[in-house]
Amino acid sequence: MTQPVVPAIAADNLVKRFKGATAVDGISFSLPAGSVTGLLGGNGAGKTTTISMIMGLVVPTSGTITVLGAQMPKQRYRVLHRMNFESPYVDMPMRLTVRQNLTVFAQLYAVPDIAARIAVLAEELDLGDFLDKRTGKLSAGQKTRVSLAKALLNRPEVLLLDEPTASLDPDTADWVRGHLERYRAARGATVLLASHNMNEVERLCERVIFMKKGRIEDDDTPARLLTRYGRETLEDVFLDVARGTGNASEAAQ
Repeated sequence: MTQPVVPAIAADNLVKRFKGATAVDGISFSLPAGSVTGLLGGNGAGKTTTISMIMGLVVPTSGTITVLGAQMPKQRYRVLHRMNFESPYVDMPMRLTVRQNLTVFAQLYAVPDIAARIAVLAEELDLGDFLDKRTGKLSAGQKTRVSLAKALLNRPEVLLLDEPTASLDPDTADWVRGHLERYRAARGATVLLASHNMNEVERLCERVIFMKKGRIEDDDTPARLLTRYGRETLEDVFLDVARGTGNASEAAQ
């Protein structure tokens, strides 16, 4: 008998309320293994809360979220070593050097041959010039590259990215996107990307989920979204959704 395919990430009627305020309001979606999906929306749309529930850091008020078949957060111990998260807005210990920080996180993920893994990432992400520099002394762009290195330490099957190229110059940002594409293809990883860079989303993502006020406002491929909203760029679609000025039903007719 053929075994059912388990989605990499699945949300079913997911709700999260904070002291009466609803941050996530009954969303459902399923991401197949190996897919790259953009999670978009303005400030307060519910993206960060959704990602926090996927990571098992926030307990849903109701509904369920599973990662690689494990219910979060109850069964997160089963899958945390198979996933990782990157955000340039989450600081690592400032007094530790880059090498020390990566070593600590590698130990937490039980990465074998830590020194060799750090050496590979230092080469791939061009960290060599500041590998033994205190993390607190790095530029914003250097911190972003270190944060990405941390996220790839354990070769995750599920990778959650929050503005992965923030503070990077265009050339470096383009290189990082290429590295993510190569990593995803080689590892077969599932990537969920929150970004305000629409060019980045169009390049990396095969599917886009738009959130607004805690709900899913639209969910489709970038190409079909452009056609449905009658727009030439995903940024224009983003503005239509965020401002409530688009009329997708008319565009689709």
